Amino acid sequence: MRHNKARSILVITEMALALILLVGAVLLIRTFGALRGVNPGFDAHNVLTMEMSLAGARFEKAAAVEQLERGGRQRLESLPGVETAALTCCLPPEGGFGLPFTIEGQPPKEGPYNGEAGWISVSPGYFDVFRIPLDKGRAFSDRDNAGGPRAAIVNEEFAKKFFAKNDALGSRITIGRGVGPEFDEPPREIVGIVADVREGGLDQPPAPTMYVPTAQVNDGVVALNNRIGAAEWVVRTRLQPFSMSADIQRELRKASGGLPVAHIRSMQQVVGESTARTDFNMTLLTIFAGVALLLAAIGVYSLMAYSVQQRTQEIGVRMALGASPNQVRRMVVTQGLRLALVGVVLGIASSLALARLMKSMIYGVKSWDPLTIITVTILLSTVTLIAAYFPARRASEHR
Repeated sequence: MRHNKARSILVITEMALALILLVGAVLLIRTFGALRGVNPGFDAHNVLTMEMSLAGARFEKAAAVEQLERGGRQRLESLPGVETAALTCCLPPEGGFGLPFTIEGQPPKEGPYNGEAGWISVSPGYFDVFRIPLDKGRAFSDRDNAGGPRAAIVNEEFAKKFFAKNDALGSRITIGRGVGPEFDEPPREIVGIVADVREGGLDQPPAPTMYVPTAQVNDGVVALNNRIGAAEWVVRTRLQPFSMSADIQRELRKASGGLPVAHIRSMQQVVGESTARTDFNMTLLTIFAGVALLLAAIGVYSLMAYSVQQRTQEIGVRMALGASPNQVRRMVVTQGLRLALVGVVLGIASSLALARLMKSMIYGVKSWDPLTIITVTILLSTVTLIAAYFPARRASEHR
């Protein structure tokens, strides 16, 4: 009896662990599916990206970057198969960085500022490359240069959050003043409003975002950006993106005076890399859950087989007294299902803690999801039923 009890406890523990791991795996699988169904706010198809380091004295001024950007765009857009091209500091969904701002005519709300939003520098053509819809106003053009009026474009979330029912178009904002001398600049007029993009990742809702022309970035910010990271060329092609890679690299080397490009990726790869951690966690937890489920099934089978062997005489007496094979099978299977039920109850209680720990890892599904619990419980019960069936059949064949 003591050995039988120890085996029962072991099987119950295996059941509970299997349920916990299965709950985690199913939550991540559903997260995987939800992320694949998210609209990122941009079209990643047929877009090639590549980095170009602008570190050094040559590109410390915005005028030099503007010259590179214009020359590069002209060369790239003259290539057969290239639809449009642009230069930016940051790729969606890898995001930019945040800066505070003030709005002319509105009292400050957060210290000396009206709020904080994402800041991204982009060249003309950026919104066309990613096919980001323009809701109101206009996109950037070559006239948004260092000598032109300061301009900015904001997304719908920015307009909705900071302007309520008032139209943001035509309003003036001052970005970054007080953060440091590099960011001290005159006000900008909001000349356009674009659709929301998930700049911070597919699992993050669209955040308020400000876009500024590459040619109008302060020299200090240009030098700072170049030290922090590389500039990103984005090119929309009519052909398969990588088939244009060699031609695009050649034209960029000519436009930049021989600067190399690196980290060449399609935007679909960029989007995939943004969910790589979730994908890895899902794969790992699914493997662990499968192993745990297999061990639980083996445990149930072994315990039931051992129980049948130990109760050979009892089963023989029952059948001699008129018990049918179905009744014997039911007795053995019921014993296995009781163990599964205890393991499920303990597993559900423990999975509550797991769900809390996984809250930051899941998207599009509640951390405590009834459908997931029901699905896993049915799966575990089915596996238990199958594992208990063979010893039950052997018991019913006892003579």
